[in-house]
Amino acid sequence: MVHYKLSYFPIRWAGEVPRQILAYAGQKFEDNRIQQADWPELKPSTPFGQLPVLEVDGRPLGQSHAISRYLARQFGINGRCPWEEAQVNAIADQFKDYLSDIRPYNLVKMGFAQGDADQLYTETFLPNFKKHYQFFTRFLKASGAGFLIGDSLTWVDILIAQHTSDLLSDSGSVFATKDSIIDEFPELKAHQKKIHAIPNLKKWIETRPVTPF
Repeated sequence: MVHYKLSYFPIRWAGEVPRQILAYAGQKFEDNRIQQADWPELKPSTPFGQLPVLEVDGRPLGQSHAISRYLARQFGINGRCPWEEAQVNAIADQFKDYLSDIRPYNLVKMGFAQGDADQLYTETFLPNFKKHYQFFTRFLKASGAGFLIGDSLTWVDILIAQHTSDLLSDSGSVFATKDSIIDEFPELKAHQKKIHAIPNLKKWIETRPVTPF
């Protein structure tokens, strides 16, 4: 039996999608949550000096999207054909662009930088959120099946649904916003509910450690 060990900090952020892929697949894994005090000693042993890291029978793999793509392919949620897989990768890469665009806002909200969160919300987060959620809505409408690509779950459904969930006012996340901004994208709001109602994902979300992000 393959042994999976996922190492990340005790937060959701870049480690959550790989965790949810494993949970969806019903795959047992070692959820190794590293405390900040222990990180400096462990950092040099990681592939790129950062987390998350997935170990598969002791072999390390870095970069969150590479980890997600690997796991998604292992468990059959990376697209049903090469074209779907390419489309899945395109959405994932665009989501990384989105996170890069809103990074100044995220850093302040997470307490890693100083700044005016309200101003950054208005000037940085909101326009980029609306631009990218329009992109994602187009894919959702084009599929016509309630998934972003094709007629079945792919790992970018998990990626986008988790982000949508974090933005909901009752999420408990530091990124929680007024529900009105999500209400502008009813298809993606319904998408989040659909994905998080999948039994294995629902169980994971209900029992995972509570963290602010």
